[in-house]
Amino acid sequence: MEIERKFLVKELPKDLEQYPHHRIEQGYLCTEPVVRIRRQDEDYILTYKSKGLLAREEYNLPLTKEAYEHLKPKSDGILIQKTRYKIPFQEKYIIELDIFDADLAPLTLAEVEFENIDEANAFIPPEWFGEDVTYSAEYHNSTLSQR
Repeated sequence: MEIERKFLVKELPKDLEQYPHHRIEQGYLCTEPVVRIRRQDEDYILTYKSKGLLAREEYNLPLTKEAYEHLKPKSDGILIQKTRYKIPFQEKYIIELDIFDADLAPLTLAEVEFENIDEANAFIPPEWFGEDVTYSAEYHNSTLSQR
């Protein structure tokens, strides 16, 4: 079960390059249900996600580079490209800050995952976060890929 909140970002944190980051490219073979292929650096993953906004099922399976390259042209919509920074917050959380490239620039989103729904609802975001878009399907990557 994936439980996460998602926010627009008002301003980027200082010294962003000090944090670990990954280059991500992903495409969607289907958006209902969500079936996604992703290249994260040199790792390749096939993901299934159920319906939901704050909480939903998620399953990941490894792909080979060859399988990823075979499936990539079958993606619907645009191929999403972004850099994801992993920023520690309050000793317990990791903020995944996505800075989108190409067709989706200058969009910037921050996601935080939680162990349970009560914890997610009690979360107080840092000042640099903007609007909470957790309950807006408009900001799901699968929706963004259809722009």
